[in-house]
Amino acid sequence: MALTTTTGTPPETRPYGSRILGPTTALFALLAVIMFIPIRAYAIPAGLPFELEPYRLLLVLVLVGSAIVLISTPGLRLRRVRFGIPIAIFIGTLVLSIIVNAVPLAREGLLGTAFGGLLNLLFVLSMFFLVNQFLTGERLVMSVLTFLAWSGGFVAAAAVFERATRINVFLRIGDLLPLTLLRDAVDAYRAGGSRSFGSAQHPIALSVMLCMLLPLVVYLARYATRPLNAVSRAILYGGLGLVIVAGIAVAVSRTGVVVLAVMFLATLLLRPLIAVGAVAITLPLLLVGLVVTPKTIETTLLSFLDVDSLIASQYTSAGWGGAGRLADLGPAFAQVAQHPIFGGGYGGRIVVGEDKNGFILDNQVLAILMDAGVIGVIGLAIFLVVPTVVLYRHSMLRRVPRRFRDLAFVIATATVGYAAAMFFYDAFGFMQTLFVLCVLWAVGSWLLTRAPDEAIATEPAVAERLDA
Repeated sequence: MALTTTTGTPPETRPYGSRILGPTTALFALLAVIMFIPIRAYAIPAGLPFELEPYRLLLVLVLVGSAIVLISTPGLRLRRVRFGIPIAIFIGTLVLSIIVNAVPLAREGLLGTAFGGLLNLLFVLSMFFLVNQFLTGERLVMSVLTFLAWSGGFVAAAAVFERATRINVFLRIGDLLPLTLLRDAVDAYRAGGSRSFGSAQHPIALSVMLCMLLPLVVYLARYATRPLNAVSRAILYGGLGLVIVAGIAVAVSRTGVVVLAVMFLATLLLRPLIAVGAVAITLPLLLVGLVVTPKTIETTLLSFLDVDSLIASQYTSAGWGGAGRLADLGPAFAQVAQHPIFGGGYGGRIVVGEDKNGFILDNQVLAILMDAGVIGVIGLAIFLVVPTVVLYRHSMLRRVPRRFRDLAFVIATATVGYAAAMFFYDAFGFMQTLFVLCVLWAVGSWLLTRAPDEAIATEPAVAERLDA
């Protein structure tokens, strides 16, 4: 599919008609499904004993199609990939936790559940390797980034509409497509109104996903190929950024504030001028927010100033989603003490449904500690830290074109935000954000392995304009 040939012929040189129904179409179809069709909200009515969700079917079809093309086409080879080793190390620690706990898991009838959880994580992470193979050049990379940014803007605008009307347009997709709705709209109230879900599984997941896209919008404000005029481009993407910020606000999530703060601190440390500019833009927005929706600002931002109340809120409702994070620490660490090294076995803990045997943590790092022990947490740290460090280092290399340095910085900063959010919600359970991270990492892999060779060599005019 989107793989290189031994002849070295750039895929972009093929006629447009031969590509329109190929890998590029498959790639953007995947991105559209991930961004616009809520996960665990719709199923394809196929009469199967399980719920066949659209993203699963499409991802399987693309994976199988890619494998068939790779096997059946002489001279076709896989593209180089970065970050494969840290991903493999992390997965290896999870496998090890299951192997060590195989006997007790089997005794409790959870061995199949454990391997099912592992396979589901592998399935989601396959998005990274798939997109990495599909990225054939800078033009396509910029198209992917632009699609992500504007899709995020649409989701954010729909979230604002949802806050005002209590109508989630993404739960009306079944009126247009032959899909079965698996869940109705959920009411979650905070700050004097209903929290917005958008196309995410939860308001926290919505806020994290939109926060991760904000650095990308800033990047496109300078480097997007359209509009050509720099001022018009800055105005257009500035407006897009405001819409995304509004989407973050209507999710009414303190986790989103934490993610923004951590990304700001990383920027302040490594790109202080950009951080100062962000502060100059943010302060007027806060003043406007205080006037337009004071309860939202008070609940999300100003609540951090009332430390006693904030801590007290986290000691309530232990085991319930969205609250009791500190209250969960005691019971969680009591279980960790029983299996500190390898945990109880990844995937063996069930927190919803009739077979529930554990409690909701709203902390992915703590969940990994319980499930895979210290070994799993080390693997998780490698999984997140290595790509971040490699990309930040790449952003500091003077020999790398400026636009590529900035892109590396953007992806690394989004990764830092995702990593910070993992302490405040079940990141692997809310898959849209993980899919977005996989796409960004795939762009990072392209950036580290093929960007200088493909982008500068095949598109010198674009490269010259963007570096100006």
